[in-house]
Amino acid sequence: MAPQNAASSSGDGRRTASRREVLNQAPPLVGHDVVGADLALSEAVVRHGSTETLDGLHDLGREAGSAEAREHGRLANEHHPQLRAYDRYGHRVDEVEFHPSWHWLMERAVGHGLAAAAWERQADGDAHAHVRRAAGFMAWSHTEPGHGCPVSMTYAAVPALRADDALAKEWTPLLASTAYDPGLRPVQDKRGALCGMGMTEKQGGSDVRANVTRAVPQSDGTYTLHGHKWFTSAPMNDVFLVLAQTEGGVTCFVVPRVLPDGTRNPLDVVRLKDKLGNRSNASSELEFDGTVAIRLGDEGRGVRTIIEMVAATRLDCVLGSASLMRRAVSEAAWHVAHRSAFGSLLADKPLMRNVVADLAVESEAATALAIRLAAAVDRLHDPHEAALRRLALPLAKFWVCKRTPAMTAEALECLGGNGYVEESTMPLLYREAPLNSVWEGSGNVNALDVLRALGREPEALDAWITEVGLARGGDARLDRAVDDTLGLLGTLLGDPDQLEVQARRLAGRMAAVLQGSLLVRFAPAEVADVFCASRLGSSYDGTFGALAGGDLRGIVERTTPTPA
Repeated sequence: MAPQNAASSSGDGRRTASRREVLNQAPPLVGHDVVGADLALSEAVVRHGSTETLDGLHDLGREAGSAEAREHGRLANEHHPQLRAYDRYGHRVDEVEFHPSWHWLMERAVGHGLAAAAWERQADGDAHAHVRRAAGFMAWSHTEPGHGCPVSMTYAAVPALRADDALAKEWTPLLASTAYDPGLRPVQDKRGALCGMGMTEKQGGSDVRANVTRAVPQSDGTYTLHGHKWFTSAPMNDVFLVLAQTEGGVTCFVVPRVLPDGTRNPLDVVRLKDKLGNRSNASSELEFDGTVAIRLGDEGRGVRTIIEMVAATRLDCVLGSASLMRRAVSEAAWHVAHRSAFGSLLADKPLMRNVVADLAVESEAATALAIRLAAAVDRLHDPHEAALRRLALPLAKFWVCKRTPAMTAEALECLGGNGYVEESTMPLLYREAPLNSVWEGSGNVNALDVLRALGREPEALDAWITEVGLARGGDARLDRAVDDTLGLLGTLLGDPDQLEVQARRLAGRMAAVLQGSLLVRFAPAEVADVFCASRLGSSYDGTFGALAGGDLRGIVERTTPTPA
């Protein structure tokens, strides 16, 4: 009798496949270097950093693409964090317990320097510290997106802490440490620390000036907080930057989780949020009642103090969305390169090739813009770079994050029914895709921030014009798009009643033109050609897979991962 997993003979002598034999399925996309397989990312790192910068990322890329890392990502989301408000004796402890896979991911993210290490490396003379960190953050996010939240907030806290030299000196070395040291202990007993942020409240959301949490000054120079925060991710972090009202107005505070004497700061974790996307990260709701806080910056200047943290987390929103795009198109390209239908590989079907090429161009444009923004952080002493970052960051945050949900949905569809099944990871990517468009200011908030930059900081528009002008003459369609966008801006500035109404249209056009200029200057000709032909035309409706021409096969081959 033949084994059940082998082919057998039918009654007429023909061989038939066993019901246990699996045919025509793509192998798992594991065992590859996520950095090296992403040519758009690798080229951007060399362009804005160096070959040495890229060489230093391959170990991270190989670990991110390993079967072990992907399995830890799955387990971290399958086993949700659990809130323990009280211990067995009734003491309030407010601890969140995570699955070991969460700690595995966090240990490596921090160990690879993806938290705040870039700031100290920059101070020590590393001219490409933020490009390296950005590329590493994008690549490591392929493992699992949720644990990127505490990593990102820790990175973003450092520039905000610089509002107070003493607080910066106390906290920056711990936040920049590459040692992951979880657990609630006095910070002086830890090898490394993580930072969180508490801004929004249930009655105000993005309107933080509507916050009602009060800060009461104490005789020793500290304050106590009384109120709530509607969203505070990673409540097991060691310290938080929190906004609260003082007599002088909205003010920023440093709130340690554990006080220097070892007692726990009174901070109640009310509940963990049941979110749409990742389940690994413990997004929480907090209440303060006598919580000890140290003022950061002047009273009434809290928004200005924390704005640098917001800017850095907005960068990570762009990096995270670009990473989601790349992971999605990688899975789609990998699948169609191995799956056959109707007599040939899906990758050889003209319409499927059109779809995957279109997704690849979208991903490459996002990557090019994301790493360009990281390079601006490396060169913020340059007035052009600082001004460009001021305008390009909300542009990218609006556009790249807004494009991600439709892009991931189309990539999911490339896998057919397999893509709709949780085991493929595509549903998690799809659910996660809207997050970065909401976090740190929704689409409207960022579009309005673009108008604010244009109205208050003319050097920001000059920087955008200079940057896109570097590609002048490289593609006639891009040149027309630049002129049309400036024409649109001029028209809207002349009609203030329409300026806010058309803010999204303006932001989208300015972002796409900036992406186009980067691709015309740096990307392969076939990528830039397809982008300019599709995205910069007035008739573009955003439908993926409707490209009118170009070297689509070359684009698909460029984006398809190859095993190490």
